[in-house]
Amino acid sequence: MNEYKKRRIVVAGGGTAGWMAAAALARTMGDAIELTLVESDAIGTIGVGESTIPPLVNYNRLLGIGEAEFMKATQATFKLGIEFENWKAQGEKYFHSFGLTGLDHWSAGFQHFWMHGQAKGHGASFDDYCLELKAAYASRFSHLPDNRMNYAYQLDSTLYAAFLRKLAEADGAQRIEGKIASVQLDGANGHISALVLESGQRIEGDLFIDCTGFRALLIEGALHVGYDDWTHYLPCDAAIAVQTATVRPPIPYTRAIAHDAGWQWRIPLQHRQGNGIVYCSRYLDRDAALDRLFSTIEGQRMTEPNFIRFTTGARRKQWHRNCIAVGLSGGFMEPLESTSIHLIQRAILRLIRMMPMGEISERDVAEFNDQQMTDMLQVRDFLILHYKATERSDSPFWRQCAGMEIPDSLQQKIALFRETGRVFRKNDELFAENSWVQVMMGQGIIPRAYHPVATKLSDQELDQLLAGLRDNVARTVASLPEHHAYVARYCGAQQASAA
Repeated sequence: MNEYKKRRIVVAGGGTAGWMAAAALARTMGDAIELTLVESDAIGTIGVGESTIPPLVNYNRLLGIGEAEFMKATQATFKLGIEFENWKAQGEKYFHSFGLTGLDHWSAGFQHFWMHGQAKGHGASFDDYCLELKAAYASRFSHLPDNRMNYAYQLDSTLYAAFLRKLAEADGAQRIEGKIASVQLDGANGHISALVLESGQRIEGDLFIDCTGFRALLIEGALHVGYDDWTHYLPCDAAIAVQTATVRPPIPYTRAIAHDAGWQWRIPLQHRQGNGIVYCSRYLDRDAALDRLFSTIEGQRMTEPNFIRFTTGARRKQWHRNCIAVGLSGGFMEPLESTSIHLIQRAILRLIRMMPMGEISERDVAEFNDQQMTDMLQVRDFLILHYKATERSDSPFWRQCAGMEIPDSLQQKIALFRETGRVFRKNDELFAENSWVQVMMGQGIIPRAYHPVATKLSDQELDQLLAGLRDNVARTVASLPEHHAYVARYCGAQQASAA
């Protein structure tokens, strides 16, 4: 076996990405590494990643984090999905839930049986068969046996970073305060040898994790890996975020409300609500976007608006030489499906699985980059779907989206579903069949046919199946406590509201 030399890992930058990386590495690798995180209190973070998806539940469990403690510390609420308003058409809405809808057969998803039921005169909505969706709209929540309720969190990402910092430092991570002035490269192999701070201090390392956000000081500033621009598919390039005081009990879902040049978000936490507007600056200027945001928010403003400019896309390499990009330094896709924190999580866990024993393996690097890019392309395609599959033609923005060319991978997925009702999940992709079905049908893509296995049921068997599933959902939802009351009992953080 190779002799293992303790690796010096340097995390450049804090925020959610930096402290998620530091906490996971310190907890998982322990004494096998020497971990240093460099950040400056003078550099702000984006800090608007407040809405998450279910894999974060497992990430926290992996780190041994108590859920109630974590939720109390981050002012979190539960999240059962996302409501999309005005995406298919003005005045229409649909819900992308985290759960399953109905009951799948091994040969075909539940949508095939539901469509056969529609053909036989059953009028119930597809929504009526999804526990998480019906619970969200009833504003009810509870942990259920056998993890029957799939959920994520709506949280304060700044508080989450602070929570993880305590965890990481308790596990041996060292934090160094300071701004990075330069990145030194090894003249022999081109690897990063050290970070030089404005104070003159040198931070040497064997492996560097770039969590410097959009600046990408290491992966791009020093190593120049290049960037693939995806704005021809996802044209929004600016956002404004602001936080407001809570005016009503928090609901267990995020809202994504389309407007004539993009969309707005509303994310309810325990102590406040996160609000923001995402837009294409070609069709809406900053002042008009700010006016629109301020005219639609509820409650007293608690923060000054945070103005964000971005270019949707990805670094051509996420791991190059001895540097790994994590978070915004590796690329950006707008928060439409709350994937930002998830992509941070995937990169960190993938790195831990591929942690080098001795010299860095170029095979590991190639595999890491391939898997990361596959993740990002699959998320990209899912986001494009929301814009492309629209009946809106009321503004230049939506006409551009409806008419744009889309990747062949997405075109195949849409055409397959439209013709056959089928969806196939590839390479452990993030979004499962039910997610694609809900969004495609919500955006107006209705299959022309369904699987013949659905016709094997007699009319009585079909009646019993559909009625039984629907009634079980309704009974379960009726038995659940109100979401805000459950949160208050389980992880209420009123005493921490000044944090």
